[in-house]
Amino acid sequence: MSAQPSPIYTRILLKLSGEALMGDQGFGIDPATITRIAQEIKGVNRLGVQIAIVVGGGNIFRGVALSSKGMDRASADYMGMLATVINALALQDALENQDVFTRVMTAIEMHEVAEPFIRRRATRHLEKNRVVIFAAGTGNPYFTTDSAAALRALEIRADAILKATKVDGIYTADPKTDETATMFERITYLDVIQRDLKVMDTSAISLCRERGVPIHVFNLNVHGNIARVVTGEKVGTIVCAADAP
Repeated sequence: MSAQPSPIYTRILLKLSGEALMGDQGFGIDPATITRIAQEIKGVNRLGVQIAIVVGGGNIFRGVALSSKGMDRASADYMGMLATVINALALQDALENQDVFTRVMTAIEMHEVAEPFIRRRATRHLEKNRVVIFAAGTGNPYFTTDSAAALRALEIRADAILKATKVDGIYTADPKTDETATMFERITYLDVIQRDLKVMDTSAISLCRERGVPIHVFNLNVHGNIARVVTGEKVGTIVCAADAP
């Protein structure tokens, strides 16, 4: 039997969109999908990798969409933050059903359902090999969960951000509409910003660029991809500095 590959990262932040949890449904949370994701996270956790997660809320509520139709943007964003808490609790339940110790920490205090985000406490949970799910974004309107992922990654000193998507990586154009689109194996932070590639918002990319945190963009729907990225396989696209090894 071949030996299990060793992880190249000690601590990661996994960014999950809300849409990743709904499977083939058009709304909500698909039990089979969230169970599969939890199983993959468990496998990586068993490799000894410390895992933090930021989850979005787009499968339940999109604040930007409602604000464009007249709702106050701040109110819409707070509603979106609450949607991320629902997803975080669902993911926590799925992970604990897989016997993975998990903590949910929220940027908006709600003591009855989750711990408030405290950086040192989050780091301690990770050191104890607990999976930590960060919910409610940054706790501020006008900031996306991409920005929350970058911010939390810096705060916990994550080695990398893993951005799970529905496509194989970052392309020169939308592969669904442009047959000539090609996928980048590697691209710099600056190129992502200048090309306006919409991988993560500009604030998130800039934060990662400032501290040199690599971003792996990969297809979550391919079984085992999280572990492949963590063990150094060439999967998807990596966003990094031009002089990164």
